[in-house]
Amino acid sequence: MESKLFTPVTFGPLTLRNRTIRSAAFESMCPGNAPSQMLLDYHRSVAAGGVGMTTVAYAAVTQSGLSFDRQLWLRPEIISGLREVTGAIHTEGAAAGIQIGHCGNMSHKKICGTTPISASTGFNLYSPTFVRGMKREELPEMARAYGRAVHLAREAGFDAVEVHAGHGYLISQFLSPYTNHRKDDYGGLLQNRMRFMEMVMNEVMTAAGSDMAVIVKMNMRDGFKGGMETDESLQVAKRLLALGAHALVLSGGFVSKAPMYVMRGAMPIRSMAYYMDCWWLKYGVRMFGKWMIPTVPFREAYFLEDALKFRAALPEAPLIYVGGLVSREKIDEVLDAGFDAVQMARALLNEPEFVNRMRREEQARCNCGHSNYCIGRMYTIEMACHQHLKEKLPPCLQREIEKLEKQ
Repeated sequence: MESKLFTPVTFGPLTLRNRTIRSAAFESMCPGNAPSQMLLDYHRSVAAGGVGMTTVAYAAVTQSGLSFDRQLWLRPEIISGLREVTGAIHTEGAAAGIQIGHCGNMSHKKICGTTPISASTGFNLYSPTFVRGMKREELPEMARAYGRAVHLAREAGFDAVEVHAGHGYLISQFLSPYTNHRKDDYGGLLQNRMRFMEMVMNEVMTAAGSDMAVIVKMNMRDGFKGGMETDESLQVAKRLLALGAHALVLSGGFVSKAPMYVMRGAMPIRSMAYYMDCWWLKYGVRMFGKWMIPTVPFREAYFLEDALKFRAALPEAPLIYVGGLVSREKIDEVLDAGFDAVQMARALLNEPEFVNRMRREEQARCNCGHSNYCIGRMYTIEMACHQHLKEKLPPCLQREIEKLEKQ
């Protein structure tokens, strides 16, 4: 069978040159919540490496939606800087996407400027912080913020927006029974828990008009008992498609409860703590990190079994596979199973030229060792693969990486 990998694919008004997308993995390259030369250089390298579209992550639609001080906040003041990023991407022949979202309870007042908000009041142990449940009269304005973000993305030269409705961020916090304990008509039954998502999508689709593609990243499962499971997630997928989404990215996991269900493998606790500035958080992570962030074994294409259920249940839907793709052989298998495109993050951080190499080599496989060092450091400084660092790692971190890569 001839490979579909290097054939064009269309999502709404956007046609990509091939079926590869750099997924919206957090780069931590936006000091001051604005684009940097480092962000531009990275996405230009991925675009030059042959990808169909590279997605800038993860742009907060309001200041209250920021999780990190090196995260993008989509606002008028940064549009000129983003135009430079999209221009560099387009010059290399790739499309430019941007993920828009709100972190909800995954923040601190010192970062987001207010008490973190969520579907319901509570305490987020992962952050850790107290959380305020949103008032129903606040919801329409928050939904409008997503619409304004789409207009800003268009002004900045992006071809597509990816609405983040998974991984335990704000929309996901409304969808999941784990975080949504509301007693009004935005809580309880799934039909009610979807109302905020529907409100957001109506604003997004109106703003997108006929010239911007709208992709939605969603959970197939939250990844723990008491979270969303496949049966409810399938209903969410059908509703998103009915609301006009041009494609769905099938993911899973909950950052505040099951973070490694999203990424798989082990979190390099020593590396994570090493880069942290806050002394008490540094020592807390060193002491309790392995219990707070339990390992979930990595295997290639780890979401494929669940994703195939969605493919079977939604035979005509445009579906994008993400999760653990590191070889052309497995990518071809996923595309042959009926998925319209694939997303990758760690593979393209390890080797920005990976797509071009797959064109040359049918047995191409990236050299990512799955130590997750890149993830461990991204909470404090820029995401980077340890294989490409200019500086020499301390021996304790090198030993940790070697140990994890042998597992």
